Amino acid sequence: MGNLGVPPPPKAWVFALSAVPLVLLIAGAFELAGRSLGPNPIRELTHVTGKTALNMVLITLMVSPARALTGDPRWLRIRRMLGLWAFAYAALHLLIYIVLELDLDLRDLGRELAKRPFIWVGAAALAGLLPLAVTSTDRWMRRLGRRWQTLHWLVYPVAVLSVWHFWWQVKADIREPLLYASVLAALLAWRVWRRWQAHLAARRTPVN
Repeated sequence: MGNLGVPPPPKAWVFALSAVPLVLLIAGAFELAGRSLGPNPIRELTHVTGKTALNMVLITLMVSPARALTGDPRWLRIRRMLGLWAFAYAALHLLIYIVLELDLDLRDLGRELAKRPFIWVGAAALAGLLPLAVTSTDRWMRRLGRRWQTLHWLVYPVAVLSVWHFWWQVKADIREPLLYASVLAALLAWRVWRRWQAHLAARRTPVN
């Protein structure tokens, strides 16, 4: 794979860009800088945090292709930050839904879970993100050793569950979830292709 000579953005830029949706939501909540969350602010908060979490998961998966295309391993340095932002937005998404939308009413939550099974799928995606966030530190990487890489393969079922959660709740126009599903399919197909190429290269390597 050729080196395209494109370096990764500085970590400070990645952090700032990842925080933009949150800053805009806060500005809208307090009606700052002419921003507003519209007639249903709680629904807007839930929608934006959920979609941003999904975006962050997919962007995190794009880091490995970027590293391969550019030949620059420094791209991997921003993957951890992107993953943590994905978890933060997903956790905020659930928190807003339970606290603001349902007003901490457990009976209402039970009815919602029975009526909207896509909530279970989203909860499963968040549950998968939790151990990834907890073990994202260098200390956990050293502690787990080879098991760390195995654990972090959870990002793939998390991505599938996240897209599924989004798709399932759309009632009519599926163009947007179809776009997300297509992006995820392309990212997963790229990984399968890379592993197949590595397998073929290993078979061609002569054994001494």
